[in-house]
Amino acid sequence: MPGESNPPFLARFYYGWVITGTLAITETVSWGILYYAFSALLTPMRDDLGWSVSTLTGGFSAGLIVMGLVAPAVGIWLDRHGPRLLMTAGSILGTALIVAWSQVSDVWLYYLIWIGIGLAMSATLYEPAFTAVTAWFERDRARAILIITILAGFASTIFLPLTGWFETRWGWRDALLGLAVILGVTTILPHALILRRRPEDLGLRVDGLAEAPAVVARGPRARPSMKLGEAVRDRSFWWITSSFFLETISSIAIGVHMIPYLIERGESAAFAATATGLIGAAQVAARITATILTKRVSQAALTAVLFAMQVVAIVILLEWEGRAGILVAVLIFGAGRGVVTLMRPGLVVEYFGRSAFGAISGTMSFFITWARGLAPIGAGLAYVWFGDYRPVFWLLAAISGLGALAMLGLIRRPRADVTMAATT
Repeated sequence: MPGESNPPFLARFYYGWVITGTLAITETVSWGILYYAFSALLTPMRDDLGWSVSTLTGGFSAGLIVMGLVAPAVGIWLDRHGPRLLMTAGSILGTALIVAWSQVSDVWLYYLIWIGIGLAMSATLYEPAFTAVTAWFERDRARAILIITILAGFASTIFLPLTGWFETRWGWRDALLGLAVILGVTTILPHALILRRRPEDLGLRVDGLAEAPAVVARGPRARPSMKLGEAVRDRSFWWITSSFFLETISSIAIGVHMIPYLIERGESAAFAATATGLIGAAQVAARITATILTKRVSQAALTAVLFAMQVVAIVILLEWEGRAGILVAVLIFGAGRGVVTLMRPGLVVEYFGRSAFGAISGTMSFFITWARGLAPIGAGLAYVWFGDYRPVFWLLAAISGLGALAMLGLIRRPRADVTMAATT
């Protein structure tokens, strides 16, 4: 709130980095529990409740779809009020619903809980976190987002085995209670006590600069940042959205169906799981590399190259016989998938400015989340239709290629020039 001051023990540090460090921790925990823990509990829930896998995964998909549906409203709220109240409320809601999940015995209640978890995810995962740090950084925005995504990139590495260990010792219901305690303790108070809307509320300036940043013109003429209504009427918005929508379909479908495909071609389940798990490690390394490259290469051009890499990875996976080919393909695929998380926030700021970042990015997420929710079941139906994963993966390669072409359409369009001083 206006009039607040930087806490004395943090006086030497720009408070934006305190917020970044806090979000790096809370994002890791929130992703690990609200998103990743489900897969570790799927089989125990099926065995205990007697529900089909499609029934159980349907609840998870419902949560993802709800997260996309409310993303525009979440973005508008963040632009107007900041992340503090919303992310705190999301953490409280998520903690309460994890407890409710642990007690579920009816399908209708299970779906209702997952609809609520979708709301909690929309209020706590990457979209609000990126909006929060974008308000505090211009020059160091990419570095701040990198810090968050590097740590959060290990969410599955930490919480999948931890959830499995809890389940083995306590059963899936008590495992969820243990996860709820972790979620509540590590996210509610940090969000409530540390998050702030913007540096001006603490008497600071963006990036911690001593003086207001100079006007930065990114082209032959400068203009203020776009509002949401202006952005959605700009073709650049639709090039970006279409490109990421197509890439999300391909990457999510491959991530879900990679293990069944490898087993179908004769690999052991253990090797398939291990190889697929390398995607996470490749994501983290690629994010560091991409952050360095974005200082030298156009973000749109780099994104197009990364999407084209997905095509290369799928072709290698399909045509290079042997485990070496699988490992190379997985590493390329993981690298491209990891960097995607970094590219979209940067493109939104580059083309539309910072002032309506939450609303614009949230509206993009409305469309892209549909791709995330529909990709697994769509690829599954395609597999049933073809009776073989190879044509399905070739189709996904084509979809990735279309995503790269859509990004080329963005490159050919002049960049929206923005006045950075108008956004602070």
